[in-house]
Amino acid sequence: MSDKTERQTKQQQPSRGRHDLPATAGERSDKQSIEQFIHQVRNLPTKAEGQGRLLFALDATASREATWDQACDLQSELFLVTRDLGGLAIQLCYYRGYGEFKATAFVTQTNQLLKLMNGVRCLGGVTQINRVLQHALKETRTQPVKAVVFIGDCCEESVDPLCHSAGELGMLRTPVFMFQEGQDAHTRAVFEQVSKLSGGAYAPFDRSSPQLLKELLAAVAVYASGGVKALKHYASQSSPEVKRLTGQIR
Repeated sequence: MSDKTERQTKQQQPSRGRHDLPATAGERSDKQSIEQFIHQVRNLPTKAEGQGRLLFALDATASREATWDQACDLQSELFLVTRDLGGLAIQLCYYRGYGEFKATAFVTQTNQLLKLMNGVRCLGGVTQINRVLQHALKETRTQPVKAVVFIGDCCEESVDPLCHSAGELGMLRTPVFMFQEGQDAHTRAVFEQVSKLSGGAYAPFDRSSPQLLKELLAAVAVYASGGVKALKHYASQSSPEVKRLTGQIR
C-alpha cells in the first residue's frame, strides 16, 4: 500500500470519542446502582398513600340529640369499610350552644372517635355551617382533606357566604357531602347548593332508618380513602340511595 493510500484510510476511520470507550468497572457500578434505586422506588408500598383525611362535622344543637346518639352507633362504619383501601384519618367537628365550635385532632381508630363523640352533649343554639366550611378550607390548605361530611337538620344562616365557602372548597377539590335529617324545604335547597358548588353530593335521611345513614356514611368513607373508582365499585353493590349519591359527584 502506498503512503498516500495509507493516509487516506486513516482519515476515513472515525475517531473514538469518550462515549465510545468500553465502560469502566466504576461506570458499570454507578449504572447498576441507579437502576437498583429506580427499581426500589417503583416497588415501594403504596397503601399508606391511600389513607384519606375526612372531616366528620355534625350539628350538635338541641334538636339533634337523638341523631347524635345514632351517629355514635354508626361511626365505626367509616373505619371498617376503608381498611383495605388504606384507611382513614377522621377529625370530628361540631357546633352547639352560644357560638361554640370544636374540632378534634385526627384519629385513625373507631374507639378513639367514639370516645370523642360520647364526650359531647347537644346544646341549644343556631347553626354555624359556614364555620364548618371555613375550618375545612383552613385544614385542606395545610394538608389536603379528601371529603367533608356534614349532618344537620336546618340552616339559619345567610346563603351567599355558605355558597362562597363551598365554591372555594370546590376549587381545592374538597367535596362536601351534605346529609339532611328531615324534610325542611329551605334546608334542602341550601344543602343542595353547598354540595353542588363543592363538587360533593346531597342526600336526605330519616332518623327512623339508621341503615340508610350507615350506607351513606360508608360511601363517603370509601370515596375519601379510595377515590371515585372505589366509590363506584361500592355503589354498584349498594342501595339506590347510594347510587344517587354517587351520580352527583363531578
